[in-house]
Amino acid sequence: MNAVVGSHDLLMVTLDTLRYDVAEELAAAGRIPRLARHLPGGVWEKRHAPGSFTYASHQAMFAGFLPTPATPGPHPRLFAARFAGSESTADGTFVHDAPDLLAGLADAGYRTVCIGGVGFFDRRPPLGSVLPGMFQESHWEPGFGVASPASFENQVSRAEQIVAELPREQRLFLFVNVSALHQPNWFHLPGATAEHGDSRATHAAALEYVDRHIDRLFAAASSRRRCFAIVCSDHGTAYGEDGYTGHRIGHEAVWTVPYAHFILDPGASR
Repeated sequence: MNAVVGSHDLLMVTLDTLRYDVAEELAAAGRIPRLARHLPGGVWEKRHAPGSFTYASHQAMFAGFLPTPATPGPHPRLFAARFAGSESTADGTFVHDAPDLLAGLADAGYRTVCIGGVGFFDRRPPLGSVLPGMFQESHWEPGFGVASPASFENQVSRAEQIVAELPREQRLFLFVNVSALHQPNWFHLPGATAEHGDSRATHAAALEYVDRHIDRLFAAASSRRRCFAIVCSDHGTAYGEDGYTGHRIGHEAVWTVPYAHFILDPGASR
């Protein structure tokens, strides 16, 4: 990452609440072709989430603790704050002296921008100001939130505007929290109704919806220079497995998440 930070723009996308098994199945079945063509080998990496719900997981990720590979470690991290005794800081790790990754990247000359999605990025209640408050610039509106059937399209349009208005020489760290997978997501599956609610099938349909628009985001993020992209889930969610529904619980459906990082070349997603 020391060869990337400073020369590339950076994009982090959290597909909020996306389950690993659903992401894996859709990639294998060819149902998310735009995402799949960027995944190394066409497959998601299986990882463990650093938290079981949005707030906890993002606090960890913004400190450099991205989802951990689901194999015995230790595993070198991409980013780390400098502290003694870290077993996951390696020669290739971008190490900074700030208390969090956003401040570390700002110190390295990046403009840090957040496009929020779920309620923890809605600044109207005080709790919702914590995560976006870590960025130099943050954006949230109801049209980006969980109740909007067009949430991701609206977020992408804002990302395109942000990139277009940024001076070309300014390095960018763009973070997008995608709310479309989070409940309610029933409206992404034709024929589904609010009465019957969300399901694993509507969750999958929401990922297909995101896939239909993801190339626009990738194109914007890589429009000025090469871009290093991280796309992952912050946690999964349960749809009745072992009697559980939702997240903020210690269940396999929640702890196991899809992850990928890759380079976007200018014009590659157009």
